[in-house]
Amino acid sequence: MSGADPGRPGPPRVTGSAGFGGLVRARGLTKTYRRNAEDVHALRGVSLELHPGELVALVGPSGSGKSTLLNVLCGWEHPEDGGLEWTGALAAVPPARLAWAQLALIPQALGLLEDLTVAENVLLPARLTGGLAAQTPRARELMDAFGIAHLADRYPRQTSLGEQQRCCAARALLLRPTLLLADEPTAHQDAGWTDVLFTEFRAQLRAGGAGLVATHNPETWGYADRILAMHDGELREGAPEPVH
Repeated sequence: MSGADPGRPGPPRVTGSAGFGGLVRARGLTKTYRRNAEDVHALRGVSLELHPGELVALVGPSGSGKSTLLNVLCGWEHPEDGGLEWTGALAAVPPARLAWAQLALIPQALGLLEDLTVAENVLLPARLTGGLAAQTPRARELMDAFGIAHLADRYPRQTSLGEQQRCCAARALLLRPTLLLADEPTAHQDAGWTDVLFTEFRAQLRAGGAGLVATHNPETWGYADRILAMHDGELREGAPEPVH
């Protein structure tokens, strides 16, 4: 991740585009970490498809592999085995040139630039793509929706974690990305702001985009079209079994 562009994923690992009906398809993704003398299997042959217009919840306990899967999808990490296939707007752009308009991420670490104001952080994708003036009204709209418009001239350190998280969400949504990846985007939000965030996520899908949201909060599952559950690096369709 470039220091000048935090939160921007690197190019994903692309093996080609197939004519399936989704935006992205992952097949057999495997990722292992070495922790002291132990091999940690973060991804065990994970396969999934994301389709235009759908919001998918990726659920499971901490350490189940959710963040690793998002990191592989956005190109921050590379699997030892398996690959990704893209179609539509994502396949039309060379991997190294994928920008915020094609792929945007809300990471747990947020990645806001401390020497930029809240408004400047939200507008960063537009500045990097040369569309600053055109996207300023969109930035104001998102900051209003996320309750951070009054913080526009403050720096991230002068705001709460919840406000920083909503600033990060506004930044990710600014250019209406084709694929939105979000890692615990409501970790610092109450029920009201969670509803606002997911309402905006769903609005994003009307243009044909897709969203994959990693969350451990069952209260967010009702916003999703589908639920994918991770456990010990394995992925399956449907909500996880309740723990007794």
